[in-house]
Amino acid sequence: MSISILGGGAFGTALAVAIGAERAVTLWARDAAVEQRRESARLPGVALPDGVTVTSDLGNALEAEVLLFAMPMQSLAPFAKGVLQDLSEKALVACCKGIDLVALRGPSAILGECWPTATPAILTGPSFAIDIAAGLPTALTLACADDEMGQSLQSRLSTPTLRLYRTTDVIGAELGGALKNVIAIACGACIGQGIGESARAALLTRGFSEMQRLSVGLGARPETLAGLSGLGDLVLTSTSDKSRNYRYGLALGHKQDFDPATTVEGVATARAALRLGQRHGIDLPITAALVNVFDHGTTVHDAIQSLLSRPLKQE
Repeated sequence: MSISILGGGAFGTALAVAIGAERAVTLWARDAAVEQRRESARLPGVALPDGVTVTSDLGNALEAEVLLFAMPMQSLAPFAKGVLQDLSEKALVACCKGIDLVALRGPSAILGECWPTATPAILTGPSFAIDIAAGLPTALTLACADDEMGQSLQSRLSTPTLRLYRTTDVIGAELGGALKNVIAIACGACIGQGIGESARAALLTRGFSEMQRLSVGLGARPETLAGLSGLGDLVLTSTSDKSRNYRYGLALGHKQDFDPATTVEGVATARAALRLGQRHGIDLPITAALVNVFDHGTTVHDAIQSLLSRPLKQE
């Protein structure tokens, strides 16, 4: 099965490095300079192995049997809708984390809407692009409703350092990967405000409960949220300076500016998740507090106080 990775950002490039060290893979990048340099500006200093063919010709990349969509979540729908080629017979794997702000749907549903007879999969879990590119051991979740297809993709995309675990719970895997970014921002803001690591631990734990409520309410299995794509990813992104979402939260807490060119998926995801929670009658206090900070001028200090003043309850 031939493989193409669509997106020359940090994660797409890292996947190309890991998979390309074992088998042939094509990396499609909008920036033609990536083809010339064989290096992405998002991962400076990381050279692509000989097994990777870089192209800026999308049509060439779409000839592969397995297509990995490695792009920001809010870019997925416009990109997929702009593809005129029928991809229904190919294996489509979303590698983005989030909820589309317009459709309020995850990446697999976006791909399924564009190619209704396809069975999309999602690759997600606790990982930083720089770690994958460096060949450091990383475990991810591969979710596909068709378990036979999932087994085939699991075998094809795994490498000696990139270990994939399989599930058929696509909703749980993609919601875990999306919602953890929201809680990571909150944890960063907590540390940025200087209220301590004990407070962060409480916020992370209650945030995980919030992730479970929404995900299970939308059809996910609870055990999926307790796995790599939920709890595993949450712990990583809520405690590491390598996490863009955590760093953004730190900047909020410190009242500092943040690089506008850096993609922070958790901001859009918080807005989308809150709308979903309101639609389904699911209480999301941490998410709501963050949206008040993003959109309504609430300070981080006041948002924290609003959470602390909530009525006492049983865990």
